[in-house]
Amino acid sequence: MAAALAALLGLTACGGEASPTPAPPPATATPMPATAIPVPTTATPLPVTATPPPVTATPVPTPEPVETPSRAGPVLPATVEDVNGDIVVVDDISRIVVLNGDVTEVVFALGLGKHVVAVDTSATFPPQAQRLPKIGYQRSLSAEGILSMRPTVVIGNQDAGPAEVLEQIRATGVPVVVLESSNTIDAASSKIRGVAQSLGVPEMGEAIVSELEAEIGEVRALAAKAEERPTAVFLYMRGMDTLFMIGMQHISHELFEASGATSGAAVAGVRRPFVPLIAESLAAVDPDCIVVLSDGLETVGGREGLLRLPGVGATKAAEEGCILDFDDQ
Repeated sequence: MAAALAALLGLTACGGEASPTPAPPPATATPMPATAIPVPTTATPLPVTATPPPVTATPVPTPEPVETPSRAGPVLPATVEDVNGDIVVVDDISRIVVLNGDVTEVVFALGLGKHVVAVDTSATFPPQAQRLPKIGYQRSLSAEGILSMRPTVVIGNQDAGPAEVLEQIRATGVPVVVLESSNTIDAASSKIRGVAQSLGVPEMGEAIVSELEAEIGEVRALAAKAEERPTAVFLYMRGMDTLFMIGMQHISHELFEASGATSGAAVAGVRRPFVPLIAESLAAVDPDCIVVLSDGLETVGGREGLLRLPGVGATKAAEEGCILDFDDQ
């Protein structure tokens, strides 16, 4: 069951590392019936001294490789209606500035990472993004920092801001695409399509969506076969002073339920996305698995530090060692 839980959680990043999926059954080769080929007994062998006629190879022309539209490069200009109802025309993607970490991951998955010149500090995946210049945190951006990168297009979602900063960038003539920010499993496909359309590679976007939805379908099928439903809870940590249990209004609730687990937030009756971590609340849930972010885990001293947090050491998750940590994206 932990396999299904880990697999679906790994799929939500839309372009992250390969997630574990059920291994296909081994292929069974069907042997072809052995048919003896009769050799005519009247055949006269060629004399040993016979010189075979020269063989002249007729060159076969090699067909020109045909590129599918998704591999042929961006089709520009691209026209898109963003979340504000604005019609944005993008005619140059040679210098892309991305405002949010999840959108950065999608841009790289579309094969356009070589055009990205700057990202925000929440862009932790793929690793190449971490080496790019930073424009600050997605919610507290500055027009000067973004414009200093000489962008030909700026793209992000509703979490980016402040809104006045984006208006200042638009006023200079740089196209700014703002996409909807919706953290659900189904919204991942819409996000990919929106980024792909904005950057002129809609066919590539559809290919990635098909791949993602097939993988999610495989994980749902795996979860449906489970005989048990472990309880899982998501803890958010940023040092000892920032410890939260995550509630039902956060995407982790949907992920747990879809992967065949019982959401610890539902067991505890916690609806808000973030509530302070209290030992009594965690004890009431007594989760079989605890899910955390890798960077957050490091801020409390790794797994050993996590086990010392209020109530964590007394859970079944601690006893069974079911602590799953994932990259922040």
